[in-house]
Amino acid sequence: MSIGQLYKHRSLGLSDDEALRMYTVMSLATKFDERAFMLQRAGKIPFHVSGMGQYAGQVGMAFAMQAQKDYFLPYYRDYAFVLSVGMTVKDLMLAIFCKAEDVNSGGRQMAGHFGDRKNHIVTASSPVTTQVPHAAGIALAAKMKKQDFVTFVSFGEGSSNQGDFHEGCNFAGVHKLPVIFVCENNQYAISVPLHKQVAGKIADRAIGYGFPGVQVDGTDVLEMYRVTKEARERALRGEGPTLIEMLCYRIMPHSTSDDDMLYRTKEEVEENRKKDGILKFKEYLIACELWSEEQDLALQERQKQEVNEATKYADLAPYPKPEDTLLHVYAEGDGK
Repeated sequence: MSIGQLYKHRSLGLSDDEALRMYTVMSLATKFDERAFMLQRAGKIPFHVSGMGQYAGQVGMAFAMQAQKDYFLPYYRDYAFVLSVGMTVKDLMLAIFCKAEDVNSGGRQMAGHFGDRKNHIVTASSPVTTQVPHAAGIALAAKMKKQDFVTFVSFGEGSSNQGDFHEGCNFAGVHKLPVIFVCENNQYAISVPLHKQVAGKIADRAIGYGFPGVQVDGTDVLEMYRVTKEARERALRGEGPTLIEMLCYRIMPHSTSDDDMLYRTKEEVEENRKKDGILKFKEYLIACELWSEEQDLALQERQKQEVNEATKYADLAPYPKPEDTLLHVYAEGDGK
């Protein structure tokens, strides 16, 4: 690592403590993800969709936003993102166990369907990309009310081929709305590889809507922070949206219902596992003399305990009552 690369976080306005917190969140997201996968295989939870390979980029973006002020519409792999802006491992565990205390939906939604009012995380639905026009709408409200918050929305590269993406981008471009569109390009839309989905750069699509698009290495947490910070500042100045294409790789199968060895090889996956941004950032912190292997071992042990406690709590927590199935479906009251 060159001298110029050391302490890059400081030149971007990040303190040493913030850089260490970034790594801590990436590591915690990984611990949660590994446990969730194991719980599903053990029959303790019904379903899990992994975000492994995407956590460095997610953390970089989240730290560039302003928690509890900006509005977030994350997609179903964004565990590190939501942990960065205020959710807890206990929150995530209650969701995958489908328990009544689940802050996202009270156990009604599938895993990864985030929604947390106090942390400005807008509830998601299963049809992918429907959150994009919603994000444009929230950004329109910010502009009309002259409020200085920015809307952040993320989605996969497969989603970027759907009408919701294009309609949301077009509307935001026309009205110069304060919204950041992020395509987490992990190379596969379930089993369909990128070269069968898109002929060019996804970032270049922004040109047609009249705003900037930028392609970024999603394994570089500090570069993701820099680009997102610039996009947020641009939005606050009234200059409109930005499309960020975050290049990454989905290390795990699409979901626990997927056999990824039907469409890719173990060698491909292992080669990309070595490029994971979490390992790169750990090496960076050690090179900056802010971190050590001894500290890392202690962190892993603390986070293992945190995940253990959250798992036990969620496992023992009560399920929703059967009659709660009808809550928020039909109008309530005496009908007058």
